[in-house]
Amino acid sequence: MAYNVLPLTRLIEQFERLPGIGRKTAQRLAFYVLGLPKEKAQQFAKAIVDAHEKIKKCKVCQSLTEAELCPICADTARDRGIICVVENSQDVIAFERTREYHGLYHVLHGLISPMDGIGPDQLHIKELLARLGSGEVQEVVMATNPTVEGEATAMYIARLLKPMGVRVTRLAYGIPVGGNLEYADEVTLYRALEGRSEI
Repeated sequence: MAYNVLPLTRLIEQFERLPGIGRKTAQRLAFYVLGLPKEKAQQFAKAIVDAHEKIKKCKVCQSLTEAELCPICADTARDRGIICVVENSQDVIAFERTREYHGLYHVLHGLISPMDGIGPDQLHIKELLARLGSGEVQEVVMATNPTVEGEATAMYIARLLKPMGVRVTRLAYGIPVGGNLEYADEVTLYRALEGRSEI
């Protein structure tokens, strides 16, 4: 006879649906949650429900926020002449950690991927084009990941923006700090050469 407690099985299945979580990790998480005091478990559940109810997309950049505008779009000190286009809100957080970028963002919430049935209409490209109508934006930085989907999305958007007279740039890619040239593939080395700068 198999050991099966239905609420526990359901909890494990929910954790297993999270990206990067396998069966054993899902079991560990489920047993951890079961071991929490009741009030801590309720706080955990409430945090999930609150996030779903209170977080929405910024009406300008489509990043996640509690208010109409995200803190970046609401910040009048940001450079409104440059927009960095990213795949998701996690990418915004990564850029903000550098404390070097002071422009605005636009979050696509995905990449063009015909294999997954995702076309341009499923992304927030129309909202990006609408933002460029004011003429205030001088440059759009394509900061999608260097994958087939990321490159295809960047090229698609660049073709849409070129006739609008906006400068479209792409992040430089190359050898990571601490990386060895002997392990780099040809595309990475090519990008590193292409994006070289004077020292």
